[in-house]
Amino acid sequence: MRYTMYLVLGMSSIMDRNNGMKGGYQMNFGQVLTAMVTPFDKNEKIDFEKLEILIDYLLENSTEGLVIAGTTGESPTLTTSEKLMLFKHVVQIVDKRVPVIAGTGTNQTKESIIMTKEATACGVDGIMLVAPYYNKPSQHGLYEHFKQIAASTNLPIMLYNIPGRSVVKMSAETIIRLSKIKNIVSIKEASGDLDQAAQIIEETDDDFSVYSGEDSLTLPMLSIGGKGIVSVASHIIGKDMGEMIKAYISGNSEKAASMHRKVLPIMDELFAAPSPTPVKEALEWKGIAVGGVRLPLIPLNNAEKKKLYHVLQTYHRLAAL
Repeated sequence: MRYTMYLVLGMSSIMDRNNGMKGGYQMNFGQVLTAMVTPFDKNEKIDFEKLEILIDYLLENSTEGLVIAGTTGESPTLTTSEKLMLFKHVVQIVDKRVPVIAGTGTNQTKESIIMTKEATACGVDGIMLVAPYYNKPSQHGLYEHFKQIAASTNLPIMLYNIPGRSVVKMSAETIIRLSKIKNIVSIKEASGDLDQAAQIIEETDDDFSVYSGEDSLTLPMLSIGGKGIVSVASHIIGKDMGEMIKAYISGNSEKAASMHRKVLPIMDELFAAPSPTPVKEALEWKGIAVGGVRLPLIPLNNAEKKKLYHVLQTYHRLAAL
């Protein structure tokens, strides 16, 4: 066996909670994974006190796994040393309560390998690798990039297909081929292409999991066999998202569909301006201090804040009925 992974969730291990197996070991990151924001202080340094409060809040609100130093975590503005400090602190704070998945992918294969090795040494439970951005590799180049990084760690890997940001789109065929590599166990599919997602689910082994990378496609992705969601909205409506997924899985599709329609306005508004600016503002509105964003992102203007607050207030008012 090339790797063994036991992740303790409360009193039970991930191996006890998953039906799928890969390379002889069961893999389960959870169903509601939060792509966590990175809290900053007033000087735009990572605020580790706020980080602990944020993590505890998320775990109390249905988050079953944390994805850190991804797009929502403002990874493009984090230095290597900041990322490593973040990895170490999150691992320490979480203390094996849920899986911690570290974003280590870049558009440089060698740099990604170094970062992946460093993250592995920090004690994270999994690795997320985004498709290389800007340099627009071929599909074969993508395959070789991910293959070499996978060989540098014994941790399970989640691929991240997001052509809206990386420009290049990983094809279904490339993802299916990569799924044959023992520790490539999952993909965050944020292309918005449900046909492609269905093909991946159909043509990969049952132990390869496909997550929606878009909140608004959570329920549609589940309906074609997806595992769950790597979510931004779970910062704000985590319990509702967890309940929606449980309703669908338990066979109550009518309740799940109703909840899906109700949460859509929140999901849409959290992406009305470049993310994670809206979700950070929404967290502040909820009393969870996470600070602002780093340039080139900018704070919401007054009109954007007013619209966001209106959507949040309307949702919480309806939820209280």
